[in-house]
Amino acid sequence: MSNPIPLLYGWVVILCQLLALFAIVIGITKGFIIYCQNIIFNDRAEIAFQSSRLAMGYSFSLGLSFLIGASILKTSIAPTWNDIGQLGAVIILRTTLNYLLLRAIDRSH
Repeated sequence: MSNPIPLLYGWVVILCQLLALFAIVIGITKGFIIYCQNIIFNDRAEIAFQSSRLAMGYSFSLGLSFLIGASILKTSIAPTWNDIGQLGAVIILRTTLNYLLLRAIDRSH
């Protein structure tokens, strides 16, 4: 009988990736709606841009967090040194991007 743990890991990785996709798509949709509402009712592109950018930033940050979790789970099944190195690079890039997103969000408040 095969070990069910790798199969469970695979499903959890897929779930994390789907949650990331969902969060990002929701953020894009919400940002677009906020942008359109501000352009139509306020007629100020600056407010529209800033408000929609904030909404998308939060969603992108959440999506990146889910993707980091999925990457960690993927690598933890049977890692090689190459896999660990790639995971480290991915985590550094995504964490840096997440940090910059959150910093931009904080500055806009």
